[in-house]
Amino acid sequence: MDIAALSTALSQGKIAQQASISVLRMSMVTALQQANDFTQMLQAQTKALELSVQPHLGSNLDIRI
Repeated sequence: MDIAALSTALSQGKIAQQASISVLRMSMVTALQQANDFTQMLQAQTKALELSVQPHLGSNLDIRI
């Protein structure tokens, strides 16, 4: 077995693994960002729906002592 060839193959394998991990991290960050955006959008839609169903509720506060 050629030591130089084995060393080169291991080095290339290590580089390929690092590249795969880097791509995976980028996709995880993107997925997290999309999940956060979706959550914010869903909260905004929920608030809009609540106001459209009963817009008069919660807009005034009547207090008598």
